[in-house]
Amino acid sequence: MTAFLFDCDGVLIDSETLSVTELGRALRESGADIEDDEIFTRMIGRPISEIVDLVAAEQGFDATPHLPEYRARLRARFESELSPVPGMCQAIRALPPLPKAVASSSTLPRLEHTLKLCGLWDDFAPRVYSASQVARGKPAPDLFLFAALQLGVAPAECIVIEDSPAGIQAARAAGMRVVAFLGGNHAERSDLAGRMQALAPDRVIASAADLPDTLQAMMAEA
Repeated sequence: MTAFLFDCDGVLIDSETLSVTELGRALRESGADIEDDEIFTRMIGRPISEIVDLVAAEQGFDATPHLPEYRARLRARFESELSPVPGMCQAIRALPPLPKAVASSSTLPRLEHTLKLCGLWDDFAPRVYSASQVARGKPAPDLFLFAALQLGVAPAECIVIEDSPAGIQAARAAGMRVVAFLGGNHAERSDLAGRMQALAPDRVIASAADLPDTLQAMMAEA
């Protein structure tokens, strides 16, 4: 049995530009010398706690005290600006009736909030999983292996849909096939097309409209 594992931010919901803008602001408020473009190219797909730890290790500035304000600002922007990735709601509902789950670096409360805002919660709940539930976030395979275990599906039978190099690496490390998705509004700024190709995903698609046929073709090849 095939199962589909979806990243959330940048795949299901068009949140990455909002998140990076507010995270960059919080990191700079802590004293760090970092531009949004560096976050886009180096850190997309990782848990916020790991990004904060990375910046602290590299520059000596800890943004942890600024995270409550970051989360409040981001939540307000989500309420007014967040939307699904174009065409993704329709694509999800065109998939065959096989197990599917969300496997994201975001926290469980944020996942519930944003998926409900975008009308996608009922398409996945209760199969929504967070890096906070495992020892290591992406690019480690822990989260995807945890999701497969919860679904009762072997890792080799899972197809991951991801928009970040860290997510592609995590899927590969878990022994799963992976689709690189370039349909989020951050894809060009993050140079995802070039960086994804170097990681040799099984497929690269630029639009949610391509997803159902792509997954059907991968299932037929298995």
